[in-house]
Amino acid sequence: MVLCTCCSNRAYDECCGPIIAGAAGASTAEALFRARYTAFAVRNLDFVDRTHAPEIRDDFNRAEAERLADGCEWQDLQIRRADETGDTAEVEYVVRFRKDGQDITSAAVSRFRRDNGEWFFVNSEMKPMSVPRTGPKAGRNDPCPCSSGKKFKHCCGAKALA
Repeated sequence: MVLCTCCSNRAYDECCGPIIAGAAGASTAEALFRARYTAFAVRNLDFVDRTHAPEIRDDFNRAEAERLADGCEWQDLQIRRADETGDTAEVEYVVRFRKDGQDITSAAVSRFRRDNGEWFFVNSEMKPMSVPRTGPKAGRNDPCPCSSGKKFKHCCGAKALA
């Protein structure tokens, strides 16, 4: 069994594979987001392009997307929240990848819209990874303030000491 790239711990053929292949539509905005992430990681940019909302499809920079897809090693996807209200949705996520020998963590919120029962990507907004500290400083064995679920010493603390 090949695990899906979207980090769902499900088999690719039972997760994003059928959505990317067009055999099944994404039942939720989160499912579409995961399929788009997987399609990008496996370099199926046709799927990424056709799941853009029609009004932004002409803005898709295929050459830039190919450069990014070819230059990155996709490591992890964490969904922080996925909220659907009627035919609109937001998916907040953190993605980790390696590019040019550097480990990069990026957080964003993507917005989706459902038209005639089909979900489409509308836009995305980057979110800052760090929040100004208002409480006590994180200790080595405390949970990391970036919400990764790791201990501070194995996450942002390790980067600070490097």
